[in-house]
Formats: sequence, structure tokens, C-alpha cells
Amino acid sequence: MDEESQNQLTAIEVEAELLLLARHQAVENDRLRNGNREALTALRKIARTTKTSVASPFESIMKEIGGLGSKPLVEEVCTTCGNHDSTESTWMTFPGTDVFAQVPFHAAHTILEKDQERLDSESKKLQSLVKEKTLLISEKGGLADKISPEVIRSFMTLKDKS
Repeated sequence: MDEESQNQLTAIEVEAELLLLARHQAVENDRLRNGNREALTALRKIARTTKTSVASPFESIMKEIGGLGSKPLVEEVCTTCGNHDSTESTWMTFPGTDVFAQVPFHAAHTILEKDQERLDSESKKLQSLVKEKTLLISEKGGLADKISPEVIRSFMTLKDKS
């Protein structure tokens, strides 16, 4: 095998390793996202709310627009807490640690929601990286015997409309 072919195979192997690492990280992120989703659902059950059961601030304005007494025009209502006591203590582990801590209900679900947003963002980045690495490996000929580069390219251009 000549040196050029060996360098090309080495480059393909490096890209394949990066692809496998990205896939592994995506699986780990999905596991964490599912755990966060389950925890948020449990907190909503405790508060007896759903994602859409608590009125938005706009709906509260419209309900109270008739009686503008001494009440504030907009009441801040947390969509997860609802009418639940947001200062009630809840046990939770912080992301990335094995330490249990007792934190206020509102703080617990806020931490989980922000972590969920971060994980969603990272998952999208990892999905893009997996697509990019797969296309790069395909263009270098690493997948040519299995899938043609044109098919891979057509998959890369698909957009999710949801």
C-alpha cells in the first residue's frame, strides 16, 4: 500500500472515531434529557399542572381587565408551579453530581428546565456534527461500497419541519 492510500485511510479512521464519539455523546445526552423530562413530569404531577394548564400572563390580563382595582395588571404565574407553594422544599440531585440537596420547588424545576434547554441545544449540535462527519467520510470514500455519496448528500439536505 502506498503512502497516499495509507494517509487517506488514516484520515477516514480519524473522522470515523470522531463520528463514533459524537454518536456516543448524543446517546448520553438523550439519556440525560429523558431523565430531566421524567423529573419535570413528576414535579408537574406534584403541582397538579401540565405544560398548558396554567393561564399565560396575557390570559390573566384579559380576565382582570374588567376590574382594575388595586390588583396588579399582570401576576407572574409560573407555568410549572401554578398554584403550588413554590417555596416548598424538594429533594433533587444537581446535574453532573451525586449530591442530594433540598431546594425550593420553584428552583428545582427552573434548574431542570434550563438544563433541559441546554441539553436540547447540545443534541442539535451533535446531530449536525454526526451528519457532517458522515458526509465527510462518505465523500472520502469510506462508505462508497455501502452507500453512495449522492444518497448521503440527499439525506443531509432533508429538513425537519416540526
